[in-house]
Amino acid sequence: MRYYGALEAGGTKMVLAVFDENGTLTDRAVYPTLTPAETVPRMTEYFGRFALAALGIGSFGPLDLNPASPTYGYITATPKLAWRNYPLLSAFRQALKVPVGFDTDVNAAALAEARLGAARGLDNCLYVTIGTGVGGGLVIHGKPVHGLIHPEIGHVKVLVSPDDPMPEGNCPYHGTCLEGMAAGPAIEKRWGVPGYQLPPEHPAWALESEYLAQLCANAMCTFSPEKIILGGGVMQQAFLFPMIREKTCALLNGYLCHPAIDNGLADYIVPPGLGTASGMTGAYLLAREAEE
Repeated sequence: MRYYGALEAGGTKMVLAVFDENGTLTDRAVYPTLTPAETVPRMTEYFGRFALAALGIGSFGPLDLNPASPTYGYITATPKLAWRNYPLLSAFRQALKVPVGFDTDVNAAALAEARLGAARGLDNCLYVTIGTGVGGGLVIHGKPVHGLIHPEIGHVKVLVSPDDPMPEGNCPYHGTCLEGMAAGPAIEKRWGVPGYQLPPEHPAWALESEYLAQLCANAMCTFSPEKIILGGGVMQQAFLFPMIREKTCALLNGYLCHPAIDNGLADYIVPPGLGTASGMTGAYLLAREAEE
């Protein structure tokens, strides 16, 4: 039996897992994201207990994903200062001496959803996580999109609602980008409590669905994905989905014509098919690709 490591590297916690060659989870561990000096040795020690064939990493970013770059595999301009310009990929390659697949956490999740989840059987999809931050992974022709860097869906600008009591936004880089208006910390800063404490009828959710509908409408007009998948902690409020679909249709105003739109986007803007396991499953798939 061959075994594969998977790392979902988040800004708050690191989730580590080992899968067998059939894709069955055989072991799992979670460590807090402290400094690299504190966190990385614990993770390499954990994976070192297993005779891994390969490791896959889906990491918070931004990342340098260009193999020709001298800083390939680095975490770059992250607001987590201890991790800025950290060579995450090479740290694991050197410690474990196995092939390592490497991508953003949201690209990994998008890959998993495209192959095994809500977009299975489709050629392309967009996966967006809305939680502590907002990030998006785009799969086109079955492959995660890499370009100059990688998509930064969370930092696209949105039109600020006149009803927003926090019109300045909450992103330290861009103020009123999607992350600055719709991520969990933005919700908490605007209303004084975490989103999960707010009832469905609270005005927070009309505002949240407005910003996320802008994202969906813009994505449909630019990337034209065959499915938009919205995950992350904020989207655990399942009542948001019909609100987002309705407002997306209103923004499109009849311009795009397709059966998926004609039915009110009920099967188009959807939660992850893999639930909370999208990122970890994607990291496992990255490990399998690295071995191949």
